Amino acid sequence: MVQVDYFERLGGKAIRKAESVRGIVALLVAALRRMPVLRRASIRPVLYRQIYFTGIEAFSIIAVMGVLIGIAIITQVTNLAGLNPLLIGKILVWTVVRELGPIFAAIIIIARSSSAVASELGAMKAGKEIDRLWSMGIDPLEYLIVPRIAGSALSLFILTFYFQVAAVAGGLVLSSLIVNTPIIPQLQGIFSVLGLFEMSISLVKSLVFGIVIGTVSCYHGLSVKQSITEIPQVTSRAVLQSLTMMFVLNVVITVFSFLW
Repeated sequence: MVQVDYFERLGGKAIRKAESVRGIVALLVAALRRMPVLRRASIRPVLYRQIYFTGIEAFSIIAVMGVLIGIAIITQVTNLAGLNPLLIGKILVWTVVRELGPIFAAIIIIARSSSAVASELGAMKAGKEIDRLWSMGIDPLEYLIVPRIAGSALSLFILTFYFQVAAVAGGLVLSSLIVNTPIIPQLQGIFSVLGLFEMSISLVKSLVFGIVIGTVSCYHGLSVKQSITEIPQVTSRAVLQSLTMMFVLNVVITVFSFLW
């Protein structure tokens, strides 16, 4: 009897997860079809505000984290393998450009913006503001969802590039002062292994992560029914599901890129 109850609960969770993923995909498809509305003058300010909140306001923390990660990687490689500019360049490209850049930028956006977007839309849903938009002839999907998804994707793309520059440049400069390693040979090692393929993988990851994070956050925010007490719950679900889907997609893209 206990086993039956356990499997029933497990099956219920699996069904709810599947329904959630299906709802997220449906919302994403609907939003992508409406992306041309970003050309409207009434929609662009919403997009700009989302980019400012999600991207520009996160520049400082991205710079600090990037520099610290760069110092840690270069110092560890130098201590383990000695001064090997080619090895340092390969490890920086493999870790920072292909993996850590998109992942760390996505984690920061999830921590700062995913919860904020979900709670904001949840409050609007509970306060009947979305119903008022419908009554005024305004499509909430075009006015609220599309700019947030597009803003998340563009912000993550910018932050990923910024993180990579901070990690490589800041890491090289500060590590050269700490462990007395020359900068020019390390830069030559980095550019010798940094190619279009590595940059393309980073670009694909940042855009995919940004779209998924924005969609998941909006979906859970809109899932609020009537009570504001649901907002903390949907916020938590938005953060956890964004993290889960981001890591799953990262593995899929990484494996596919190595098999390509």
